[in-house]
Amino acid sequence: MKTFLSTVLIAGLISGPVLSDPFIDALETAIEAYRDGDLQYAEDELVEAQRLLADMKAQGLAAFLPDAPEGWTREIDTEAGQMLGFMGGGTIAKANYTGPDGQFELSLMADNPFVAQFGMMLGNSAMIAQMGGQVERINRVRFLREENSLKAMIGNRVLLSAEGAAPEVMIPLLEQMDFRAIENFGS
Repeated sequence: MKTFLSTVLIAGLISGPVLSDPFIDALETAIEAYRDGDLQYAEDELVEAQRLLADMKAQGLAAFLPDAPEGWTREIDTEAGQMLGFMGGGTIAKANYTGPDGQFELSLMADNPFVAQFGMMLGNSAMIAQMGGQVERINRVRFLREENSLKAMIGNRVLLSAEGAAPEVMIPLLEQMDFRAIENFGS
């Protein structure tokens, strides 16, 4: 009886549907095309694998965008990353929040050259003062506070930006975010 069950289980595993991973499939197809000498197709599949990986990273970053407060709605921008390639690459997640006190956009941009440059400015209190901005601390993170805008650098690689409403409207949502987890995004 044990032999029969083992045989049935093995047969089921062999003939059963294999869960496909599009990223791995693209890499395997690229390797196969390379071995066949079709370098253009191999390159196309590598580009597809990169696109799939970028999509996975964007979904991971979007997971840090908080749910809408009661009485508000949240709409995640699924096309936000399409133009990021023209800005040096990286990953972005955006959401628009709409409610009784107005609307605003919350975005997280990671691993982009622009982010690194902006981080140098945010890390310098003198520069913030020269720009006329104020420093706002939220959960031990220093934000640049300007009219209808809050910006912070998280873990030296993620730019968090909240724009479009009075800071007092956006701060409660920002207080819900796990900045330490954002620091470790993608690792």
